[in-house]
Amino acid sequence: MTKRVILITGASSGMGYASTQLFAKHGWEVYAGARRVEKIPTGEGIHPLYLDVTDADSRLQFVKEALADGLRVDVLLNNAGYGEFGPLEEVGVEKVHKQLETNLVGASELTKLVLPQMRQQGFGRIVNNSSIGGDVYSPLGGWYYVTKRGLNVWSDVLDTEIRQFGLRSVIVAPGGTESSWLDIAMNNALSNLKPDSPYTPLTEGTKKLLGGMLNTSEATSADLAKVFYRAATERHPKRRYYFGLADRMLSRLARNHPGVYHEGMSLIVSRLTRNK
Repeated sequence: MTKRVILITGASSGMGYASTQLFAKHGWEVYAGARRVEKIPTGEGIHPLYLDVTDADSRLQFVKEALADGLRVDVLLNNAGYGEFGPLEEVGVEKVHKQLETNLVGASELTKLVLPQMRQQGFGRIVNNSSIGGDVYSPLGGWYYVTKRGLNVWSDVLDTEIRQFGLRSVIVAPGGTESSWLDIAMNNALSNLKPDSPYTPLTEGTKKLLGGMLNTSEATSADLAKVFYRAATERHPKRRYYFGLADRMLSRLARNHPGVYHEGMSLIVSRLTRNK
């Protein structure tokens, strides 16, 4: 029996790492890409490969190596991403470009490389790791949320275009998850602050807000890997996948009642920054 093949980006940590292990455990051939190849898990069926999703040559080489071995690709899991947090007034344009290239453009360009093979096969699925941040938002994450909302729309449009070939594109939207994401995002926020920035109190308050939200989360990277597996293997895939009811309801609130969500977020932030 021919083994199924998946390409996973951002496989050196968090959800990408856990997904690499889970798909391999289920007998898949996993082509796991990351810049830190030494951090990618090892084991039967796992092929660690160097990948910088922002570099065209790196993307092309990654897909070429995978296709040369497997001669097919069942799933591309666009997982690589990070949060370039900071006040919109103070985040430099070079950081904006890096955020867009990593979280959105890289996924699009990799997808272009696998679609011809999938179309020839008559099957295949693009699974995109987005976020409930495609619907909800907080201060300091403006460009991150733009990329996730953009990824959602991009995936939906792509899905309408490729269904005719027997292919699908779907979104997994994690909420708070036990990972290093918040630490990286807030470290970026601090590094993006200008000296004597008027946004320092807001940064401290937002860190407290997001930290409190994530500390109440029960989801782990291994939990989300299971969601990715469902999104990759269900015979009739959904347009959106969530870990739990809370994530789904929060996204629904922000979509259906944007004014209520916005005023609620503004009130919370005002309380966090008061008397700072």
